Amino acid sequence: LKKLFIKICRFFGFEVIDQANFRSPTLEKNLNETLSIPGIKSITIPLGQIKINKKINSIQIIMRSCTSELIMDQNKRRLFDCEKNEYTFRSLRSLIKSTNLAINNFKDINFELIVTDTNSSKDDLEKIKEIIGNFKAKSKLISVNLNDFKTKIKEGYSKAKFSNMANFYNSLMIAKNEDADLIYFVEDDYLHSLESINEMILSYEKFYSIFSEEVILLPSDYPYLYTKDENTKIYLGEKYHWRLVRESLVTFMINKVLLNKYFSKLEIMGKEWVDPWEKPLHEIYQKHPCLSPVPSLAIHCANINSVFGLSPFIDAKKLWDLNDK
Repeated sequence: LKKLFIKICRFFGFEVIDQANFRSPTLEKNLNETLSIPGIKSITIPLGQIKINKKINSIQIIMRSCTSELIMDQNKRRLFDCEKNEYTFRSLRSLIKSTNLAINNFKDINFELIVTDTNSSKDDLEKIKEIIGNFKAKSKLISVNLNDFKTKIKEGYSKAKFSNMANFYNSLMIAKNEDADLIYFVEDDYLHSLESINEMILSYEKFYSIFSEEVILLPSDYPYLYTKDENTKIYLGEKYHWRLVRESLVTFMINKVLLNKYFSKLEIMGKEWVDPWEKPLHEIYQKHPCLSPVPSLAIHCANINSVFGLSPFIDAKKLWDLNDK
């Protein structure tokens, strides 16, 4: 009778919880595992399930790299006091490890990784290619031709700032011209936890279904946002809390619909630097929810004293060491 009851529940889309064994016999999972079914429903104990209104079919990850500049236009050292290429290599490894886990978990989603590079040495580019070789889906490395942007970007910027803007501009054009549901723009100094991409995908589907509109997700819990006395809201993602925010740096996940809608606004960031550079993004966040994970899913490896860097309550050294190879 029990087996028959479980089959009937599955047929009608209900889930059964065995609180004595802390297990769901309909899902055949323990309750501390991921219970949500991608593209179908989000399940949170004890709040029940939410029907997913938008299934993700494809994700394009675009990582912007540059190993020749430690910190753009600054004479400072970064957390862990290494050369810039080490941050690029470890960030790329962490991103690939996290995405490979998501590839295993989301069989129906097409993943693509693109690394767009400016001003890195030949040896560093070879190392980047070697690391990309561990990615389980479609991938490629693109060296950005800076000459293509000399007539597009306003004159008078430093070499480092110009190449940064050109790389972002190039990433925007790639995302606009290719077909993907979600685009994740990533800078090359973010160490990702193993569950980052998995959490972001499931939480995006859940939040879209809750808000009935497009959302933007960040991987990092930025410390500088805690210096401001602003109202916010807290939501339950898949395994993390998520906080409504109004600002970020330039690592973010956005849907292609929003990218197309606000392309001309984002394009400004590739043409002209007006402090804060992220202002066009912040203006989008005034119209569409932007959410940041608590605790952080990724840490920004800036200077240890930077309020834009190390996320609170994260074992940064452990995450750093996990991605040395």
